[in-house]
Amino acid sequence: MTETVWWKRGTVYQVYPRSFQDSNGDGVGDLAGITRRLDYLAWLGVDAVWISPVYPSPMADYGYDVADYCGIDPLFGSLSDFDELVAQAHRRKLKVILDFVPNHTSIAHPWFTEARASRENPRRDWYIWRDPGPDGGPPNNWLSNFGGPAWTLDPATGQYYYHAFLREQPDLNWRNPAVRAAMYDALRFWLERGVDGFRVDVIWHLIKDDSFRDNPANPHFAEHLPEINRFHQVYSADRPEVLDVIAEMRAVLRAYGERVLIGEIYLPLERLMAYYGPDLSGADMPFNFQLIQTPWRADAVQELVENYEAGLPEGGWPNWVLGNHDQPRISARIGEEQARIAAMLLLTLRGTPTLYYGDELGLGHVPIPPERVRDPWELNEPGHGRDPERTPMQWEPGPRAGFSTAEPWLPLSPDHETRNVECLQDMPGSILTLYRRLLALRREHPALAVGSYRTLALGLPDILAYERSVGDARLRVILNFGTAAHEIPLPESETWTVLLSSRGGRAGERGAGRTVLGGAEGLILMQS
Repeated sequence: MTETVWWKRGTVYQVYPRSFQDSNGDGVGDLAGITRRLDYLAWLGVDAVWISPVYPSPMADYGYDVADYCGIDPLFGSLSDFDELVAQAHRRKLKVILDFVPNHTSIAHPWFTEARASRENPRRDWYIWRDPGPDGGPPNNWLSNFGGPAWTLDPATGQYYYHAFLREQPDLNWRNPAVRAAMYDALRFWLERGVDGFRVDVIWHLIKDDSFRDNPANPHFAEHLPEINRFHQVYSADRPEVLDVIAEMRAVLRAYGERVLIGEIYLPLERLMAYYGPDLSGADMPFNFQLIQTPWRADAVQELVENYEAGLPEGGWPNWVLGNHDQPRISARIGEEQARIAAMLLLTLRGTPTLYYGDELGLGHVPIPPERVRDPWELNEPGHGRDPERTPMQWEPGPRAGFSTAEPWLPLSPDHETRNVECLQDMPGSILTLYRRLLALRREHPALAVGSYRTLALGLPDILAYERSVGDARLRVILNFGTAAHEIPLPESETWTVLLSSRGGRAGERGAGRTVLGGAEGLILMQS
């Protein structure tokens, strides 16, 4: 595979469907709404749209509890609406990546209805059932990621079923070949409809320890952390056999040409790299969430990038993520000034970047009143909710920001009258303009899309500098993580031109020997 494959050169934009655009006035986004906004994505300059789950679901976890893997929930529309979305996206040269949720189903899925009917039911082994422990309680100490035990007793059959998340989300038994075959058929169903790839939810959870051993205690657990951190998830996730499953998934996609397999994996770098698989037989892109978890300092980010680059298997393609539907927004974490630096970093590092809807507007933390909380995790473990990063996209001034004609399912940000696409799209210094210009530069300069990466040691506090190059073309990226200005040394024998400042207004500046970088400013320079 060459580096011209679309998912290596391209950029991915995540849409949380409930919150992107409502087309029918019920306060919830839908597929027709996404289709309506495809021109915006083409204007912005992204290459692919990743759509979070839209399958039929009771919505206990807002679509991550799937009741049918081969359908569309009426809340979002119909299969014909989905087909129209794919067709319209492809007409605009946009790829479509679908969220796939194979670790667990909804408790309402027909498979689970059969499985819990009796211990002898043919589908019983499609899920994970265990007898009670010696004390009559759960069979081991595994915890739910949303708080509380990961085991729920089914009184009718006298056994516990396992759920890594809500009790309404029973885990499938991926050691059962029949489960694998059914799930691969579901992948084919969507591939036949033209989907260009999948982001696979919690892919590192698919295989569990076959002896169901207790997880070891975490000696560093603190009470402010989610309860799941009380134990190291040694036996309930990240088992070595999961790589065989991922290789099988990858083979299903390969039969359809250039389709991409992305795995959601929250693991340390050394474990993350294993998910590329032996001889790159695993995920095309094991999602790299390290920027979300690393302290926002130049030295920490530099060390992360260098360690990540050094850890990649030969031929493994990097990728970078600043935020998603499960994590506080980048502007909420580091402020809007530094969010501009983060945008420049994301879109100039080597590898495929994934953008999260609304980050290009600088959306930050949106307060959620208690009566409007929707996230089941927040309801189970207050203080850990994900609603603030799932609020509606803001399109235009007005009481509902162009998202809906009805009250949106979650609140808008307090500044939605001015923080919206219409207000920011023609503003030269806006963060939206910065994102659009960065995306355009990636298309204009192959060095940014597929070039090599090299750190530049400038020896200055708060400064991260690196070079991207391909052939004779060289670009320098210099980012100031601090508030003080710095004089930046440049080679005396070379002339450099400013392509872009994170603040705007400096494009076209030329010089040699030195340049000045303002506080919280980023520059992209081209050798000229």
